[in-house]
Amino acid sequence: MPTEDEISGTSKRRPKQSPTSIGNHKLKPSTLMLGYGFDPALSEGSLKPPVFLTSTFVFDSAADGKRFFEGVTGKRPGGAEGLIYSRFNGPNQEILEDRLAVWESADDALAFSSGMSAIATLLLTFVQPGDVVVHSGPLYAATETLIAKILGRFGVSYLDFPSGASREEIDAVIAKAKEKGRVALIYLESPANPTNALVDVEAVAAARNAAFPEAQRPPIAIDNTFLGPLWAHPIQQGADISVYSLTKYAGGHSDLVAGGLVGRQGLIDQIRMMRNTIGTICDPNTAWMLLRSLETLELRMERAGENAAKVCAFLRNHPKVESVGYLGFLDEGSSQADIYRRHCLGAGSTFSLYLKGGEKEAFAFLDALKIAHLAVSLGGTETLASAPAAMTHLSVPDERKQALGITDNLVRISIGVEDPDDLIADFENALRSV
Repeated sequence: MPTEDEISGTSKRRPKQSPTSIGNHKLKPSTLMLGYGFDPALSEGSLKPPVFLTSTFVFDSAADGKRFFEGVTGKRPGGAEGLIYSRFNGPNQEILEDRLAVWESADDALAFSSGMSAIATLLLTFVQPGDVVVHSGPLYAATETLIAKILGRFGVSYLDFPSGASREEIDAVIAKAKEKGRVALIYLESPANPTNALVDVEAVAAARNAAFPEAQRPPIAIDNTFLGPLWAHPIQQGADISVYSLTKYAGGHSDLVAGGLVGRQGLIDQIRMMRNTIGTICDPNTAWMLLRSLETLELRMERAGENAAKVCAFLRNHPKVESVGYLGFLDEGSSQADIYRRHCLGAGSTFSLYLKGGEKEAFAFLDALKIAHLAVSLGGTETLASAPAAMTHLSVPDERKQALGITDNLVRISIGVEDPDDLIADFENALRSV
């Protein structure tokens, strides 16, 4: 006869560990996305994790409850040993976090309700009143607003360097920042949104390490949404935390909003404490949808990347196109090409298209699209196009937009998984309206 625990699916045995290798053969992330971190025996043999729609979890004993809370409150290292409350953890979120960490061989990961809630929680964890944040530019407009305007209300200041800055330029900015106060965080975005400019993460890490003794080094966090997790692994180049809008390629179907952080254990544990307090964890249904999406992430990104290469080859020589900010077109011998060679595994499928003209021409192009959708965001199965200067980066001051290359003739395009010849026909037709 089955026991009551077996009937209810709450067997006290530890979850069966998912294999990560077969003999000396290490399994690839794309394979691990289909089962890693989930033991079907603990969910009635279900092949896929159920959605755990509960706000709280029952303890086997009062001693278990105390031990779990000791972990979640930091009184005992290692975090919660079990499930407590859905503001802290849940089965869907924990499986998702296990799988997110796999892509970059990171120690751990955290899932959030949006990309911006991940970034906000990161900043709140490490930045105190009077501190200085060093960052690359441009950043996603909401990130810039959070650092400059919201944290600025609490005496936090920032200094930035252009995305393509050299080691010498980065050294100079860090030195100047140290004069202003405690440098709490170095925050990067590469490729930059929306210009596609790359940051030399290795140079930033070397500059940070040279400027601070080990015990005082500020963490390096990098928004890896545009190329990660398939085409860029910045933790390998010296970053401590990789930041994701999981809404984009990880979600990949334009039907959810979520964020993620992956990185070094000690830093992730600190951020988890802040997330536990302010409640920015993603919900179980969104986590479940992301688990579905991660199964096809490599397939989707590879197809979109192949499509982008074909579309950009067409756009590159069109008479109405000024230039195409596509990573596959970087000039050989340039600093950007050097960064790409050292840091990137692919050119991605999101790029900047500079039309000849200004806002009028950009709007005419966008309004004439038939297949590509006029919408913000990126990384979905469908092709999206938008005008950053008038939309996602509208709040950025005009002089800063000009300095960062966010011009009125810039159209940001995220290529999807449609037939590439159909997309080329769509863009060719839209360019006739310019």
